[in-house]
This record gives sequence, structure tokens and C-alpha cells, in this order.
Amino acid sequence: MSRPVRIGVQLQPQHAPDYGLIRDAVLRAEDAGVDIVFNWDHFFPLTGDPAGAHFECWTMLGAWAEQTERVELGALVTGGGYRNPDLLADMARTVDNISGGRLILGIGAGWFERDYDEYGYEFGTPGSRLNLLKDSMSRLTSRLAKLNPPPVREIPILIGGGGERKTLRLVAEYADIWHSFADVSTLAHKNKVLAEHAAAAGTDESRIERSVQWQGRDNAKALHDAGVTLFTVGVSGPAYDLTEVLRAIEWRDEVNPEVLEGLA
Repeated sequence: MSRPVRIGVQLQPQHAPDYGLIRDAVLRAEDAGVDIVFNWDHFFPLTGDPAGAHFECWTMLGAWAEQTERVELGALVTGGGYRNPDLLADMARTVDNISGGRLILGIGAGWFERDYDEYGYEFGTPGSRLNLLKDSMSRLTSRLAKLNPPPVREIPILIGGGGERKTLRLVAEYADIWHSFADVSTLAHKNKVLAEHAAAAGTDESRIERSVQWQGRDNAKALHDAGVTLFTVGVSGPAYDLTEVLRAIEWRDEVNPEVLEGLA
């Protein structure tokens, strides 16, 4: 399946003591030409001052849905361990409707123990968190099909993670987008594992878009050749410097085939 390259920006909601800094970054990102604006689903900063300013993910996505006009938006990724899957489906459906059908539902097993401990959720083990994610995916997709009104579109599901036995199996069964932090050699191996899971599940692995964090222009071509079409640049507050985002957009526009006006 041939796909154009897309560029996302992850506006990490940390170290921005004034929400207006994030609102401005969203506006600048959309105006710059990104395809997707992501945040993340944590409760505390992951870098810098651990007691620094931080805002919550899903309430922010509702604001972004109203603020933006063109870009897709979502969490990279939602913490499956502290989001009730039926409620998450309802939240996602609502944000999708607010945005006119532009939500990407990103979800993962969770990994940052402080999020769990300080908000009263059981952290468990990597295995237990992945088992919970498996149960959550069944409930989430079932609830999405029951909601009235329904989502504007069939919401694309993005699953983040690289575990070969459990995570990639869930990717094969449920995901439209698979996000990883893999380099080229690791990605080639995991692509084969994903193809095996997809064959076992009776699904077409070519329908699953490959997504990675932007690793610089020098690495972009090799990752693209390995099948990646979604690259996301992470930027943090308070400045939300989009310089590298602009470099990624420039590369995208060089790589994507030119659309000839008037031709279908």
C-alpha cells in the first residue's frame, strides 16, 4: 500500500506555565504545514524539572479540536493503564465529533511509574500492563461501535510499543498505525514479526502505517525505505521551538509525489 509521507509534531505539555504557550504552538504548527499535532498522556514532566508545569492530555485535545481546522490530532500515546476503555472510547468519539473527524486514537500499555503511583493506579508489571491493554482494546472497540452519535469517521487506532510477543500481536489485530522508536535495523526485524502476527490473525499487515519519532534528515530516507511514512518531531515547552519540524516538513515535501492539479 502506497502512502504519502506525513509529519507530526508532539507538543509535549510540560514546562509551559501558561497554557497560552501551548495554544500558540498548535497554531504555529498548523500554519507551518504539519499533518498531525500530538500531545502525550502523562501527569508530570518526563524531562527537566520533575516538579515543572504540566497539563492533562484529553481535556487539551478537546480544546485543540476546536482551535484547529485541518490537522489530525491525538495522544502519542494514551496510557491504557489509567484510562477506563469504555470511557476512553466515549471521550475519543466526542473529540472526533468536535474536530469534524480528525482524531487519531493513540494508546499504549504505559510505562512511567510516577503517573500510576501518584494518581492511585496499580503500576503492576510490563506483562500485567500489556494484558490490561489487550482487554482494553476489546472493550474500547466494542464501545465505539455502540455510541450514539457515532464517531464522524472510523477513528484510526495507533498503538505504540515494540514488544514482539504481545504488543505487535495487538497491533496486527487492532491498529491502523504502529508507532515505535526503532532504528532501521530493528524496524526491519520487527516488520517481519508484525507480518507473522498479521498472518496468524488473518489481517493485512500492509494496511498498518509505520510511524517513528523523527531521527533527523540524515536517517529519514533509510527509515522511509524501510516502510515508515509517519515521522513525529517532539518539542517541549516553554518555547516550543519548531525549527526541526520545519526541516522535517521540507524533507516531506521533497519526498512526496507532486499532486498534479486536475488529475484524479
